[in-house]
Amino acid sequence: MRVLGGVLVLVLALGAVGYGVVRHLMHEPDAEVAVGAGEPVHVVIEAGSTTADIARQLVDLGVVESVLTFRFTVSQADADGRLRAGEYDLFTGMDDGDVIDLMLIGPSADYVNVTIPEGFTAEQVAARMTAQAGAEAEEMMRLCTEGAPEFAAERPYLEGAFGDSLEGFLFPATYSIEVGTSEREIVEMLLDTFEDQAATLDLSYAEAHGLDLADVVTIASILEREAQLSEEFPLVSSVIYNRLERPMRLQLCATVMYTMPEGTTSLTNADLEQDTPYNTYLHDGLPAGPISNPGLAALEAAADPADTDYLYYVLTGTDGSQTFTETYDEFLAAKRLSQEVFSD
Repeated sequence: MRVLGGVLVLVLALGAVGYGVVRHLMHEPDAEVAVGAGEPVHVVIEAGSTTADIARQLVDLGVVESVLTFRFTVSQADADGRLRAGEYDLFTGMDDGDVIDLMLIGPSADYVNVTIPEGFTAEQVAARMTAQAGAEAEEMMRLCTEGAPEFAAERPYLEGAFGDSLEGFLFPATYSIEVGTSEREIVEMLLDTFEDQAATLDLSYAEAHGLDLADVVTIASILEREAQLSEEFPLVSSVIYNRLERPMRLQLCATVMYTMPEGTTSLTNADLEQDTPYNTYLHDGLPAGPISNPGLAALEAAADPADTDYLYYVLTGTDGSQTFTETYDEFLAAKRLSQEVFSD
């Protein structure tokens, strides 16, 4: 298991203290441990405090009962001079050993939980990490959108990433990030999670069709933007595979939309004629690179699509569902149905 920043603190805590104390650190009281029996007390241990100083302060605040007993327990634990300064949220009437265990670890770090939704672009990931994790905006954006060469030496799948972008590989999940974690460490965390999830994929079908992991990520990134329902990911994936096999241009609006200004909700004929590496109306095959950061369901569908002869699909349900067809005539009929459904 890879550990970064604040995650390491929790791992150390699990190895160093008892189960009840760890539950307290995670704000989950355990009825069998003294920490849950008293009133909360905020304790500030100043740098340079001796064991005797700490003991007197804890007794004055009612956290422990006796200076002598606390100092004796510290001595027995070979912890004299090792108790760490800082701020602690403790309770009255705590067990001496529990307090010592906590102070040997040191004050619990401050964390923020940041959720990256499936289908976010690299720019959106950078913006959210800046807003919620306190990352420096310019550096976070730089790493996410053009930092691939800096990580490629240890992550070969990033070699040749189009535009040097990490698009597609910043895995969507909820991350617990220690305040002060560097921008590089945040990106490493997202890439590590991608690798862990990608390792579960069976790429045999994709490879039999001449596709590699980067291609699967690109297809998965399209699924996130082309399908509103995750249960339709395998069907949309089958359309992409079937078109690639014919060969037939993908002609997918989501790939063109990727290059449009943020907030664009529809495309004009002029937009479809814009010559970019992502315009699958003009160019054969997959776009130059991923167009979003896909989750595991999309990656699985991209690696192993449904077995169909579908070549077309169109949104026909107000719940986001689509109608899939094998022929163009069937597609036109479904398109007329779609226009009727959404004309109201």
